[in-house]
Amino acid sequence: MASGRNDSDAPPSVGPRDALDASNDAVAVVSGAGVVVGWTRGAEALLGYAGPEVVGRSAAPLLAMPEDPARVAGVAERCRAGVGWNGLIPLRHRDGARVEVDLRVSASFPVGADECFLISAREQRPPQWTVGQSVLDGLLTRSPVGMAVMDLELRYIWLNDTLESLGGVPRDQRLGRRLSEVLPGMQADTIEALMRKVLATGAPITDHEYAGWSWSDPHRQHAYSASFFPLVDAGDSVTGVCYMVLDVTERWNARRLLSLINEAGASIGRTLDVIRTAQELADFAVPRFADFVVVDLLEPVLSAEGQGTWLSDAGPAPARPVMRRAGMSSAREGCPEAVARIGDRVEFVPPPHSLSLLVSGEPVFVPVLDPDGHLWGGEQPARAARLREFGMHSLISVPMRARNTTLGLTTFVRSVNPVSFHQDDLLLARELVARAALCVDNARRYTREHTAALTLQRSLLPHALTGGTALEVASYYLPADATGGVGGDWFDVIPLSGARVGLVVGDVVGHGISAAATMGRLRTAVQTLADMEMPPDELLAHLDDLVLRLSAEETGEGTEDRTVTTFLGATCLYAVYDPVTRRCTMARAGHPPPIVVSPDGHVRFPELPAGPPLGLGGMAFEATEIEIAENSLLGLFTDGLIEGADRDIDQGMARLGQVLSRSGSDLGTLCETAVRQLVPVPQPDDIALLLVRTHTLDPDHVVSWEVPLDPAAVGELRGLATRQVTAWGLADLAMTTELIVSELVTNAIRYATPPIRLRLLRDARLTCEVADTSSTAPRLRHARSTDEGGRGLFLVAQLAHRWGARYTPEGKIIWAEQEIR
Repeated sequence: MASGRNDSDAPPSVGPRDALDASNDAVAVVSGAGVVVGWTRGAEALLGYAGPEVVGRSAAPLLAMPEDPARVAGVAERCRAGVGWNGLIPLRHRDGARVEVDLRVSASFPVGADECFLISAREQRPPQWTVGQSVLDGLLTRSPVGMAVMDLELRYIWLNDTLESLGGVPRDQRLGRRLSEVLPGMQADTIEALMRKVLATGAPITDHEYAGWSWSDPHRQHAYSASFFPLVDAGDSVTGVCYMVLDVTERWNARRLLSLINEAGASIGRTLDVIRTAQELADFAVPRFADFVVVDLLEPVLSAEGQGTWLSDAGPAPARPVMRRAGMSSAREGCPEAVARIGDRVEFVPPPHSLSLLVSGEPVFVPVLDPDGHLWGGEQPARAARLREFGMHSLISVPMRARNTTLGLTTFVRSVNPVSFHQDDLLLARELVARAALCVDNARRYTREHTAALTLQRSLLPHALTGGTALEVASYYLPADATGGVGGDWFDVIPLSGARVGLVVGDVVGHGISAAATMGRLRTAVQTLADMEMPPDELLAHLDDLVLRLSAEETGEGTEDRTVTTFLGATCLYAVYDPVTRRCTMARAGHPPPIVVSPDGHVRFPELPAGPPLGLGGMAFEATEIEIAENSLLGLFTDGLIEGADRDIDQGMARLGQVLSRSGSDLGTLCETAVRQLVPVPQPDDIALLLVRTHTLDPDHVVSWEVPLDPAAVGELRGLATRQVTAWGLADLAMTTELIVSELVTNAIRYATPPIRLRLLRDARLTCEVADTSSTAPRLRHARSTDEGGRGLFLVAQLAHRWGARYTPEGKIIWAEQEIR
């Protein structure tokens, strides 16, 4: 029987005789009901239970596994058939520990009226084996881990074959000598300091990594992981140090590669600028990877012209690609190795000088450069001279490609670092260039789109603004920075009838070509609606309907194939200034209010109903009329001018008032100064500022008469108008004015309701207006040759530069303008 569960009581080995000896087995007798009826000392020694604790009780708690009734019944049936059973079963010791045993159950036998089973068990112990000294010696000597034993003076007293091969120094030259004497270049001082620490403290040091050179492989730097353990004798005295060394170069290279790639991701491509991205690649690689790096890009990439012949894989390539130096960096100040400077045209392709390199994408690896060879000295003597002068000895050139598009070539060279590039360095070079190429391509694509959007936006904005004699006008537009993208800010000055002027400023939600295109559509719509003489609140209502239709188009069917962002809405402020009355009517749709600076410098922001942004629909807009003193300053602007990350809208409006209240500057200078002072750094949103200085139409240039409901009064009014025009020095317009007045007044007397009034205005043009209280719109007819009338408005349209009608709270005004030559 096994002598118990303590391993110290077990024999040192189990021989064949012990395996057949059953005299010491644990034995018990169990009834057919599963009750223990017999318990031996061997059973007590095996499981720790004394006989009185077990006999007469169920044997089930002795099992260290859930009871399986079906399995127990199967074993019982087998034993009743006289066959018996044996197998491995886990039992539970008295202290709760698990004991694996080989269990044997005999065939059932009767004891009185009961059926019983004889059960014997033997603890299963792992086989013990012995190792000869020769085996241990062979294991230590040929272990893949380098091992050595040093004495208290840190001299070698033993080392295995692996350590000997790692250092490249024979064993007989190491024994009895210190590491610093044998391998002074392997960070020997650091390693010996660690071993002294182990000797002093008695504590092991594990996994100390360091880089060094191996005499067996002098052209490649290796990485090692070393662990140090104290050697302790029977009296607990430290007698020496054992250290183990493992070559972890592959792991170290992989970790270094991942680390550099992660750093490159944070250092390269921080802006959407092609030139800066190329320079970031060069700066990152020096001196981490190379001593001299140049980045040459194809000219179409730098000019963002799109897909040139050398950019795509399709089609034949020209004789030579045209590249320019976009970035370079050197371990030497000023990059004296460079043959070309930033921006210069270059034609460098490394040996064998094949242009297929740019298309294939495969790098060129030259571990040892030979400047005296025919590929350098014969074909590129200037570069060969630089190779010799600065000791450039190893080169890797990697084509820059992204999305099947060739962008340029990056070349890495070593000179200060005496170690040549290794095959493993190709992977790092390719990864660095691949990341940079993707960033360059993103920057190229963004620059192309940004340039197109900016060009579109500038083409849609007014190139020249004029307010006639009513307003002095100046404007300033500042695009958003490159990262923000082109926005949808716009402004306009629209001449209206009656010497009035319409002023508008707006801001489309979003950035890019879509925002610029939408801005152009809204600006055109405002011009059209203003030309229809709509008051500000009605104009914004119609503009709101247009924005709703645009939004519906953007979100309609088939949008899954669209590449532009969905149009969401816009803000707008529209104002109409009348120089005759000095009154300004305005309405806004979610836009900041205008600023008014009186001639004495007083600043105010008129309280206009805010109105909802354009595109919400279902909400009304309100117009407000204010009176503006002559020579006052009226400013319309977008929100980018007054709000930002460092200030709120109220602060921005206060600062704008301070800047615009200063006198002495002409309007153009004041406009630019205001923008530059309020926004001194690049901002993520466009900025538009429209400033106007108001003037009043000279009373001598305005004259009006009441029109009686008498057809005979037409002749008298013609005479009054003719004499007034002649008095203004416009005699050449007297005849046409007489005809226009005659037709307009005659129609008013015939069809309109009183009171009727005739007014002449001399501004940039000569304007004739007839006002009445009727809301009936005039209609231009094309009379037949047999008709006696119906030609009045047709005649006015032929004589006037333009004509039209506008509605007022009192009725309507029919007007006609003539050019003053």
